[in-house]
Amino acid sequence: MIACPQVQKSVIRTHYDFSTLFYRLMWGPHIHHGLWSGDESPRVAQLQLTEQMAELAGIRGGERVVDVGCGMGGSSIWLAKNRGCNVTGVTISSVQRTWATTSAALKRTTPRPNFMRVDAEEVQFEPSSVDAVWSIECTEHLFDKPAFFKKAATWLKPGGRVAICAWLSGDDEQAAETQRLVYEVCEGFFCPSLGTQADYRKWLTDAGLEMHSTDIWTKRVLKTWEICRDRVAASKVRWLAKLLGRDHVMFLDRFDAILEAYRTGAMEYGCFVAVKPQL
Repeated sequence: MIACPQVQKSVIRTHYDFSTLFYRLMWGPHIHHGLWSGDESPRVAQLQLTEQMAELAGIRGGERVVDVGCGMGGSSIWLAKNRGCNVTGVTISSVQRTWATTSAALKRTTPRPNFMRVDAEEVQFEPSSVDAVWSIECTEHLFDKPAFFKKAATWLKPGGRVAICAWLSGDDEQAAETQRLVYEVCEGFFCPSLGTQADYRKWLTDAGLEMHSTDIWTKRVLKTWEICRDRVAASKVRWLAKLLGRDHVMFLDRFDAILEAYRTGAMEYGCFVAVKPQL
């Protein structure tokens, strides 16, 4: 695991409060990578990632799902509308909670997801009350990842699943170039640390879960940042970032760093599914 100690939780919250509109305008209703197999649009690619993750996790109709790091509610709404899930979305941002709640209402989503503004490292659910803990690109922002997975495992019913998509540090963490690029990404995207494939598998199994699948999608998601970089260059958003402060400018400036990290293997993108054993 490669860490960036100066990242502060208050900065993460402020970033998402101020940047939610930017994400929506520049990328769409889902705040996560697209999963490409050809020349799909970003919107289709984002839906493909959600669909593929739901298939791997075996999400079925009527299940109770906790969506950790729900953003603007894109995945929560999709799970409710397409899988009939009863979803609770968790976000650190009050702006995102309001956006997600409004989106679900405007789309007349049934069953209606419930969205909470709460720190994912502090939220609590009743033991053995959840069928699936779902999280796309949120665990990067957690300060104590092993503790989170141990807590999340207690929420699951026997046979329940944890499904995670995450940015990963490459396996060669001792390489100077890996350390440089991962540090730049952590600093620019406000991640206190990035774990490797092995770290995530260990954290999940140490929490008492059994690994079901590990998929590395780096090459299939890389196009996300090529498109984002080009859209920023073609827009006036950098001027807005300058008005909001240096952290927002740094965020935009690190798009090249994450692209290079993916292309060189300094970073990977992974999807993990783990299962709580039956009693």
